[in-house]
Amino acid sequence: MPAAFFANEDQRRADLRTCHEILERGSKSFVAASHLLPKRLHDRTAALYAFCRVADDAVDLGSDVPAALARLHERLDHVYAGRPENDPVDRALAEVVATCGIPETVPRALLEGFAWDAEKRRYPTAEDLDAYCARVAATVGVMMTLLFGERSKALVARACDLGLAMQLTNICRDVGEDARANRMYLPLDWLTEAGLDPDRLIAQPVHSEALGTVVRRVLQRADTYYRRADGGMALYPADCRVGVRAARLIYSEIGRVVARNHYDSVSRRAYTSKARKLFLLLRALRVRLYAGSARGAETSPAVQFLVDSV
Repeated sequence: MPAAFFANEDQRRADLRTCHEILERGSKSFVAASHLLPKRLHDRTAALYAFCRVADDAVDLGSDVPAALARLHERLDHVYAGRPENDPVDRALAEVVATCGIPETVPRALLEGFAWDAEKRRYPTAEDLDAYCARVAATVGVMMTLLFGERSKALVARACDLGLAMQLTNICRDVGEDARANRMYLPLDWLTEAGLDPDRLIAQPVHSEALGTVVRRVLQRADTYYRRADGGMALYPADCRVGVRAARLIYSEIGRVVARNHYDSVSRRAYTSKARKLFLLLRALRVRLYAGSARGAETSPAVQFLVDSV
């Protein structure tokens, strides 16, 4: 334990309890999958999630977004200098960064993605959307892989694929909710091809068959990334595979629910029942017996900078 980060072990444990509390209040899907990770990673996972949650909330809920982002970057400056500020999340993150060797590029990219959210940026093409997903989701995949103690180029690239797939799935689930918040993530060129006006969709979010075709295309892109991510499953440490596989199954199931709802995520919100999640968690256990064979695949241009940074 880097002694400079904590006054004593009691403070360290108290800081980690705070991080665990933030995790338990957070994403139900993430929490469910994280419980399947080995105990040796529970504190690290909580610390990383707490930072991501606190940063997201600071930008999303703050009244002065530029100031909030500047403040987050300042806090990261102190974390990477080995002198975290007097905050439980900062101290816990500093220990994880130092222990796991997380390149500074990765959390900085996450904050850039949050900035794009605050700008309500739109994405002209699917490739531009991938660049956004790389920042807000593939970054988390990279950091989790480093928490596991792995940093091979092949695995980091596949972890990025999983992050891209999960975020694309989230976007498809939240089309209506995002539109009502004056946000549009679907590729603009695909909307145009379907005869849709993004400004009109935001002004009056209504599901249509044309919109459903765009949502289906994005889900198909997500499925491509899920399949590529599966090719790296055998590269994860054996005791981490169930947790990763569970996250993959739970998130991809959300996309299947959207499909069963006829790709309507404006008037309906896709969710996975507790019983279905339990079934998927049990399915994930099979990866202990057979994780498949590692398969290579190209690295998406959107995440190349993250792979290179590791």
